[in-house]
Amino acid sequence: MSLQLALKINDRDNVATIFADGIVSGSEVEVRDKQGNSEIIKVLGDIPFGHKIALKDIHPGEEIFKYGEEIGAATKEIKKGEYVHVHNLDSMRGRGDLKGERNK
Repeated sequence: MSLQLALKINDRDNVATIFADGIVSGSEVEVRDKQGNSEIIKVLGDIPFGHKIALKDIHPGEEIFKYGEEIGAATKEIKKGEYVHVHNLDSMRGRGDLKGERNK
């Protein structure tokens, strides 16, 4: 069976987007970047199609980058290979309560 695919779009990214259905905990994904480099990462939790996987350990408060843009900050420790979503990510975009602080 071939490895499932995840894509890292920008060098700044610390998450990649999953492009396969049914990525389950314990499986492996191949993360590819624009330059053709790839890395195999063990998945630590089920991840739906189109969602994010951590490419490195991300610490609470650390910015999370997808497609080269900051999409938020980690709300707790995220291990390499874990699902990154609303349960461990605080979005900084479109937050009226943060006007003038971090809203970009």
